Amino acid sequence: MRSSSERMSIFIDGANMTYAQKKLGWQIDFKKTVEYFTQGKNLVNAFYYARDPQDEDEKRFYGFLTWTGYTVRTKPVKSWSDPSSDEVSYKCNLDIEMVVDMFNTASLYDVAVIFTGDGDFGRAAELLRSKGKRIIACSTQDMISYELANAVDQYIDLHELRGHIERKSREMISD
Repeated sequence: MRSSSERMSIFIDGANMTYAQKKLGWQIDFKKTVEYFTQGKNLVNAFYYARDPQDEDEKRFYGFLTWTGYTVRTKPVKSWSDPSSDEVSYKCNLDIEMVVDMFNTASLYDVAVIFTGDGDFGRAAELLRSKGKRIIACSTQDMISYELANAVDQYIDLHELRGHIERKSREMISD
């Protein structure tokens, strides 16, 4: 077991976890998530990355996260059209913001828990490990990329965490 002086930061890819929750069939309680991962450790910070709120439910959810102690980073959804098909695509990618925060705050933590399966974070995890940081990735077996799983110190499947971080239906919305 690690010492109680171990410093921990949590970084959550909101879009990736929204998709994971749909596949899991249950909701993550992000307040319980912080409590679970920081038992006996010192929480330095917790970040949640997501699109700008689209409705009152998302505004309320982001407010809850902020009240719980998260720093919520958002940005607008961008759209573009394919002229050949008139198909409209939407994207809101906060990967670079997450990586910048991981490196900008690296001197403050010993362990980073990242909630994503995105392989784009593999190289960042490798570089942080080379600086002595321990990196834990949380995702699902079918969403964790080889690049990320190969780069981190530990991978935890969200199915294993269900009993610790699941939001019960009557609890305050915290997902």
